[in-house]
Amino acid sequence: MHSKIVPNKESRPMVKTASTMLELGSAAPEFSLPNVDGSTVTRSEFDGKPLLVAFICNHCPFVIHIRDEFVKFANEYWEKGIAIVAISSNDVSTHPDDSPERMKEDADKFGYTFPYLYDESQEVAQAYRAACTPDFFLFDAEHKLVYRGQFDDSRPESGIPVTGEDLRAACDAVLSGSPVSEEQKPSIGCNIKWKEGKAPKYFTGQPAG
Repeated sequence: MHSKIVPNKESRPMVKTASTMLELGSAAPEFSLPNVDGSTVTRSEFDGKPLLVAFICNHCPFVIHIRDEFVKFANEYWEKGIAIVAISSNDVSTHPDDSPERMKEDADKFGYTFPYLYDESQEVAQAYRAACTPDFFLFDAEHKLVYRGQFDDSRPESGIPVTGEDLRAACDAVLSGSPVSEEQKPSIGCNIKWKEGKAPKYFTGQPAG
């Protein structure tokens, strides 16, 4: 679909994409991915703990919009007992700002205390049916999906404060042993930048409504 690589990312239109809303109750797919600190992080090392998997990247304005609040959220809920990992799956040949080297720079600059993992093959993103950045998947202690959707209602230029209230409510329910409401709003963000010819069947390429 792409006729050429355009080096200036600002000249490329972004596709505003919604979460695929993976079926609640789905088991968390395994992953084993390199962290920006040089270690390898696997899903199984968080067995027995609630787990939040966040698909993000460096350059996306939707991620940048929530970044400071998400870091605060991650610090708070890690201490409360939620394991948190962030994964970047973008094609770095077209989006070099999302390279592992730049990921490490952002992790250091913005104080990421959670693992920030690089999904070079994009297989993990596809296993989770991730579609956009940011895209959040919260699993309970048995690693069954209980929430997938937005951080909150705020979007760039919306004028709505970034609070993380939707994801916070889901995490609070998991920590208290209460059911998570099934009324969940999809996340909206930039589409994951799939490698040439590798876009999954669930990715429509159509703008979110």
